[in-house]
Amino acid sequence: MKKLPFLLILFMGLIHAQKLTSTEISIINQGDINSALPIYQTTDEHQHKTLLSLSTEIDPLDKNTAILVKRMKESLLSTDGGVGIAAPQVGINRKIIWVQRFDKQGEPLEYFINPMIVWRSELQNLGPEGDLSIPDFRDQFYRSKVIQLEYVDLKGQKYSEIVEGFTAVIFQHEIDHLFGILISDKKEKEKNDSYKKVDAFKKSDSVTR
Repeated sequence: MKKLPFLLILFMGLIHAQKLTSTEISIINQGDINSALPIYQTTDEHQHKTLLSLSTEIDPLDKNTAILVKRMKESLLSTDGGVGIAAPQVGINRKIIWVQRFDKQGEPLEYFINPMIVWRSELQNLGPEGDLSIPDFRDQFYRSKVIQLEYVDLKGQKYSEIVEGFTAVIFQHEIDHLFGILISDKKEKEKNDSYKKVDAFKKSDSVTR
């Protein structure tokens, strides 16, 4: 029981740390809040810096979080064949992603707040990837075939699920964005890595994330 006040202080500290800055709130609410936010590009120095920055957790109950989630979806829908997007790609270094669920009937788009991969399979697939923020870049990358994911929704409800196949690839790509990892840089870092090779997952018609 003596630990309770400390834990309460720690919890309040985490909530405070999640507060959006005035700059972030301004970006989220710029223009028509029902429209898409511009997608950041590596060809712009300032935007590239944002894409390379670490993202922090966000308060799912903040009204601005709901606006950001909605506008990120509009941004993704505005692309030509995009299957995922992360908050840094619209200028906000916070942990939110959208993913097209090819593992579900109807292949719906779903959002994930503060997502975290808590387990990855050693077996990896090799497959093509592109990026909405990196013009004219495509390459082959290894990704874990199966992952375990934890996240919350806009009500703060926590979830955990196992994801595999092409959808797992999208999750890994988008969560990389939250750590400032771009596939253009990832390729260089992977040159000396070794993997257990398995057959590539075929989804050549939707590889832009």
